[in-house]
Amino acid sequence: MAEPAMPRDNYYAVDLDPDKEYLWCACGHSKSQPFCDGSHQGTEFQPKMVKVGEAMTLYLCGCKRTQDPPYCDGMHALI
Repeated sequence: MAEPAMPRDNYYAVDLDPDKEYLWCACGHSKSQPFCDGSHQGTEFQPKMVKVGEAMTLYLCGCKRTQDPPYCDGMHALI
């Protein structure tokens, strides 16, 4: 299994709008971090959809090593 790129060694705090769909980048190559720009095409990585019911701030993984994608679970502290 390929390792994703690590664009950041911690999380992205993002404000999300309700009922809008977001795609979290799993490959680490997107120029629109933490969101997908299609850079995963031709790889084994697939983006993860994120949708919230109300406006909120979420902490999305930037190291791409989380065990709970797309959310930061602190794995960056172990790297």
